[in-house]
Amino acid sequence: MKARLFNYLITLVLVCLAGWSAWTLYQRYVNDPWTRDSQVRANIVGIAPRVSGPIIRVAVHDNQQIKIGDLLFEIDPEGFNAQLNVAAGQVLNSEANLKQRQQDLDRQSGLYKSHVVAEQDFQNAQDNFSAAQAQLISAKANLELARLNLSYTKVFAPVNGYVTNLITSEGTYVAAGQQLLALVDASSFWIAAYFKETQLAHIQIGQKVNLSLMGYNHPFQGVVRSIGWGIYVQDGSGSEATGLLPSISQTVDWVRLPQRFPVRIEPSGPPPVPLRIGQTVSVAVTPEVEKTVTPLDHGVAQP
Repeated sequence: MKARLFNYLITLVLVCLAGWSAWTLYQRYVNDPWTRDSQVRANIVGIAPRVSGPIIRVAVHDNQQIKIGDLLFEIDPEGFNAQLNVAAGQVLNSEANLKQRQQDLDRQSGLYKSHVVAEQDFQNAQDNFSAAQAQLISAKANLELARLNLSYTKVFAPVNGYVTNLITSEGTYVAAGQQLLALVDASSFWIAAYFKETQLAHIQIGQKVNLSLMGYNHPFQGVVRSIGWGIYVQDGSGSEATGLLPSISQTVDWVRLPQRFPVRIEPSGPPPVPLRIGQTVSVAVTPEVEKTVTPLDHGVAQP
């Protein structure tokens, strides 16, 4: 009898411990949210030339790390040099024309004061001088534009980053405004963590998180910087502007699941490996909050 009671007691204790463990894990999951649905993101800078022409030099290779001001590629400058010379000649011609019109105006002014010529001739000389001034201004503007176009034949890196998806070579004809390659901005890496809408109440700006990259057992730190204010409405009832919002698909179609909203997390500690766009990250929110919090990131200006 005592053995049976002891077995019942052991069973009851185990059930209580299991229930307590389940409740504790549930409360921890609710109050300190975590998710494995997270990815590394970064700003992509699309590189497009401002002028058209054939490429004569590619100064970088695919996946190369570059710095601000590094030469990426160069377009054939021959035609732009010729345009610069033409524009310089137009300036010289306009300056000579202006000088001639100035001399004519000076002569007409003296004759008009001496009542030798009619007022109309004097006014015509004034108009011709003003037109010559305008032509010189236009010629100088064309010269400056020609200089700019010549400078645009060399394309430099606007940010520190990494060359990505370079699929061009010398001889390729490029058009102005057509993106040719992409740069991953090295200073803009962040984590997009997708949390259920039921968990957002337990996440706040400045809250610290633990981050783990898939395949690496070396967690590093991060800080919540902002929480998304909207996602793409997939049922078609939203306006066209919702197409600019992030599109997040649910995992099970036949069960009504809570929507997931993106939470932007800024890494604050060194990762175990260099971050790359698309890497999978596990995110665990901690109760600790950063001392200095920027309220503007939350979308509301606070005093």
